[in-house]
Amino acid sequence: MSAPLTTATSSSLACVAASPQDGAAAQPAGPVCSNSAAPCFTWQSADLLQGGKRVHIAHNGSCYQLQTTRQGKLILTK
Repeated sequence: MSAPLTTATSSSLACVAASPQDGAAAQPAGPVCSNSAAPCFTWQSADLLQGGKRVHIAHNGSCYQLQTTRQGKLILTK
């Protein structure tokens, strides 16, 4: 696995954005939001989670946690 790209910290957790395991950038499944003016892309949660229950997402200097519930729903927290 490659070295981390960036590191951000919050009061309760450290967030490290690592490069994809195979060295290639992850690609979205494709454009889907036909009801929006600008195109957007769909990312499969399984691709983000990579078999785990949670991932950390660094955004604008903050770290967010995306996790799955037992019912298969997603929760995003700061």
